[in-house]
Amino acid sequence: MTEVIGRQPSYTLLFRRPGKAPIVITANPMNIEHALKTNFENYVKGYRSISVVADFLGQGIFNSDGELWKVQRKTASFEFNTKSLRNFVMDAVRYEIRDRLLPLLTVVAEAQTSLDLQDALERFAFDNVCKVAFNEDPGCLAADDAASESGVGREFARAFELASSLIAGRFMYALPFLWKIKKFLNVGSERRLKESISIVHDFAVNIIRSRKEKMEKENSALSEDLLSRFMANYYTSEEFLRDIIVSFILAGRDTTSSSLAWFFWLLSTRPDVERKIVEEVKAVRSRHPDTGETFSYDELREMNYLHAALSESMRLYPPVAINSRTALEDDILPDGTFVRKGWVVSYHAYSMGRMEGVWGPDCRNFVPDRWLEKGVFRPESPSKYPMFHAGPRMCLGKEMAYIQMKSIAASVLERFEIDALDKENRPQPILSLTMRMRDGLPVRVRKRP
Repeated sequence: MTEVIGRQPSYTLLFRRPGKAPIVITANPMNIEHALKTNFENYVKGYRSISVVADFLGQGIFNSDGELWKVQRKTASFEFNTKSLRNFVMDAVRYEIRDRLLPLLTVVAEAQTSLDLQDALERFAFDNVCKVAFNEDPGCLAADDAASESGVGREFARAFELASSLIAGRFMYALPFLWKIKKFLNVGSERRLKESISIVHDFAVNIIRSRKEKMEKENSALSEDLLSRFMANYYTSEEFLRDIIVSFILAGRDTTSSSLAWFFWLLSTRPDVERKIVEEVKAVRSRHPDTGETFSYDELREMNYLHAALSESMRLYPPVAINSRTALEDDILPDGTFVRKGWVVSYHAYSMGRMEGVWGPDCRNFVPDRWLEKGVFRPESPSKYPMFHAGPRMCLGKEMAYIQMKSIAASVLERFEIDALDKENRPQPILSLTMRMRDGLPVRVRKRP
């Protein structure tokens, strides 16, 4: 698709389908800004996208349009901008790094065995996002004997992973009505999906009910997690709260882990970039020697080169490679492409990162310095870099994602050398709801001298 789009004069392709409405596929920043910001009201998620994942996400913030989305967005936007939530996120990340990730890597390094780093990062992310979402710890990254109530938590984690994978599979059907027939007959993948969703929803509802009882008894919000915050804003419907929490878990689970997996693979191919990051981390540590095994929020902000390297990695390997919107009315995109009412407009973030007209002749190279101006990180326009979306639906968890990724990268690279076993061959991307590595990321871990 990247090669085909790259041959179009304006990086926009009208993909015609027999008997169906065409799909507009674009990697043009002007078109993306138009659809996601300038003419935002005309481009919605649409019935098809919402209906495919409705069993799983219900009417949560990432699967709704109009007033329902606006209500959830307003509350979430306020909470994500509070210092208390940021501190809560920092504490959760520090715990998972200090007590689970670093000990795991130490064991692997001492045993001189290999590790699927993508799997470890996914388990880390799931523990972390559940802690932030509803202050529960499934213990996916913990040792088998170390996680409290690990059986229930890990069953939830396994069901969530299976549900995410099977829901993503619905988008891959050549004939969309086939999954609906399987759902009606309750057979095959649709039967497994129904069972997985039931486990996820039951787990979430039980937590909501328990939290309500405690809040009524103690007359307080009890915690800084997202569930408590939404409940404190008078959201009482169990189904509504469940959909919100499941949506946030989905958004935070695979995006940071897939981004970090590609990041560590890229570093294995570029020891010069890794060396610069390690030098920066050491410099920050020397200025703040008494902060413990991890880093504070202010210390992470000083790591401009690490921030640039992570951003560059996501430019080449965006966690959400393709996203779509549906036009409510006829429209004309800035490059002159006509869009009829009901047509889908897909923007291709993966392709955009490889367009010379957007990023220059070195667009396919891993160049963190493109993000730096006199050593200071310089962000790009969201329409040119839509990794965290753009416009009114701009990702509220952007800062949270960078906190998590920078904390992990800095803490790991300060202590360990991560060497991909097959650094010569790029891992095969596989499209689920995010862009993961098909066979994981097997690595060797060595303690840094």
